[in-house]
Amino acid sequence: MAIVSSSAGPLTQLADRFGSDKGSRKHRYTELYDLLFLPFRDRPITFLEMGLLIGGPEHGIDASRETRDAPSVRMWLEYFREAQVIGLDISDFSWFDHPRFRSIQCDMDDRANMADAAQMIGSFDIAIDDASHASHHQQNAFLELFPKLNSGGLYIIEDLRWQPETYERKGITKTAALFSGFAATRSFSHSDPATETALQALAPDISGCFVFQAHFTKTRRDQLAVIQKV
Repeated sequence: MAIVSSSAGPLTQLADRFGSDKGSRKHRYTELYDLLFLPFRDRPITFLEMGLLIGGPEHGIDASRETRDAPSVRMWLEYFREAQVIGLDISDFSWFDHPRFRSIQCDMDDRANMADAAQMIGSFDIAIDDASHASHHQQNAFLELFPKLNSGGLYIIEDLRWQPETYERKGITKTAALFSGFAATRSFSHSDPATETALQALAPDISGCFVFQAHFTKTRRDQLAVIQKV
């Protein structure tokens, strides 16, 4: 049985109980999420997570892999008792049966596929991108999904300091640099002019952007971006 610290916040305790890597044993993201998500906890929100289980094509595992668990989905359903939870992944999670959960399969490498998924998702209040971590995947998702985010909502991108060799495109602006630059200047700079223009069109709808280092230690590389909608 997992030992969970009684001094941890409620979401951190759930992460540790369900075995999510967002908790105190690895990334410690839930220490921040306990602060950010408290105003949403008892509201009938729509919560979206991209990437539902460690492993997949970014680790050399076929997208058709058998999936038998979704630790963070179980955590979100427990934490947000009134929320509708949507899970997006390249693998099949349709077996996960819960009245407040639905899954969508999507290949984030394909911008058109991401656009179709965005239409299926509709509007939402919180999104977490914990999918492949490839820069262009993260940027495809942000471009298609941020317009769907409700006012005051939060868009979060995890694990910025690691990009998979299987997917990462040579010469593309890293997502960490993209949002760190925006946080400093309120302007996007990207190696691809078309992508830069599309991102700049979204800039007026961003009320705040914060980038946090791994384990919230300033000497470490950027790890987590939080963007809020106006």
